[in-house]
Parts: sequence; C-alpha cells; structure tokens
Amino acid sequence: MENTACDLGYLDKTIEVLRRIQREQWDNIQAAADLMAGAIAADHLINVYGGGGHTTLPVGEMFFRAGGLSNINPLTETGLSVFNQAIKYLELERCVNYGASIVKYYDLQIDDVLLIFHNIGINAATIDAAMEAKRAGAVIIAVSSSYWQTEMPAEHFIRHPSGKNLFDLADVCIDDYNPVGDCTVEVPGFDTPIAPNSNVVDFTIAHWLEIETVRLCVECGVEPPVWRSANAPGGDEFNKKYVEKYSPRVKML
Repeated sequence: MENTACDLGYLDKTIEVLRRIQREQWDNIQAAADLMAGAIAADHLINVYGGGGHTTLPVGEMFFRAGGLSNINPLTETGLSVFNQAIKYLELERCVNYGASIVKYYDLQIDDVLLIFHNIGINAATIDAAMEAKRAGAVIIAVSSSYWQTEMPAEHFIRHPSGKNLFDLADVCIDDYNPVGDCTVEVPGFDTPIAPNSNVVDFTIAHWLEIETVRLCVECGVEPPVWRSANAPGGDEFNKKYVEKYSPRVKML
C-alpha cells in the first residue's frame, strides 16, 4: 500500500537544522567536549542545568541514561521543570534571582564545567544561573539560539533586567538555531504554527557532546564513566561501581 503520510516538512526541516549544526557548530561541540573530557580526567563532575520549562528535558536526557556519562550532576529544580504546574513554572523562569539560588545550592567551584540548555537564552532563570556560575569561577557551555537572543526586542518583558544574553556569559557557545516562536510547521488553513523541534535538536546535541567526550577520553587513555542499561542483563552489577562512586557527590542519585 502506498504511504501517503505527510509531515508538512517537519522531518526535513529538523534534519536540515541538525546538518547545519554539524557544519557550523562542530568546532564548538568539540571545544565543549574537550572541557567535559578534561573534567572526567580530573575526576570532576559535569554539571548540567536547564533554564526553564521544556529546556529542562535535555538535563534529564543526559542524567542516569543508558550510554550516558555517569558523572553528570543535574542542577535540577522541580519548580522550573515541566513537572511543575505550567503557569507556575512560566512565572518562576521569569523570576529574578531564582536561577542564582539554584546554582548556589549546588556549590560550584572554580573551573567546574556547567552545561546550560535554554534555546531562548534571555530569561531570568537562565541569566541569573549563568551569572552565579561565573561568580563561582565555573566554565560555562551554552546550548541556545542566536535567533532568540538577537531578534527579541531589547525591552521585551521576559528579558533579564541586565539585558544580557546567555551567549554573552558562556565560554563555549553552541547555536541550536531555534527560530523565534519555536514551531516549524504551518498547516494550510490554520494560522498558528505547530510542531517544535527544539528538543529533538537539543537532545541530539547532548548526545553528540557525549560521543565526542567519550572519544576524547579514549584517545587520551582515560576511561570514561558510562552507564549501561540497568534493565539489560548485568546492568545493575556493572553500574554498581559508578553508583557507589558518585552517590556521595551527585545529589540526584
């Protein structure tokens, strides 16, 4: 039977963005992976933060995930996540100093690596977190969109009072090219765009960072700490050494 399914270009548009990131952002991905591999070599944690709403999901994708790095330290706060009530987390991600209080709680140290996801990259919970991390002396990797940061009006109410963008504060910037408004598909006869692909893109960037980090570790003779599936035979037994090692240091384990 002929396949008549049509996604109105969603798949092609998503692949196009990913290919563009491969072409234009790969040096930045490698620079970020080099920092992450350095953290592993020094037996440091890799801290990961999402600035609110659905941008907290890549943090979960990197944490305690089969094939993922065991030294990931998620700087999580339920109030900012999609597991809070929607209108509440929307208010909290716009609340000045809220992001700073989260980073303070996790007590980052000089030269700690902090990976921040937020494709808008201008809201208070993101900028305050980045500012607090800089005060602590951490090194910041940012995954965000230059479009939101440059195209949103300077006086827009969701901007941090400082007017700063996430890329202004980061040491390594990875552009996910998310368009203002996020959505990618227009259905004929319907005037509201649908089908965001930012999480598909950011999840892919997260896994590319993991892949490059592991590759660099192996090249340097450093054993990367990687989880195996806890649900596969022998998974719990294999993971036990990492649970014992990181439970005292990773608050979410």
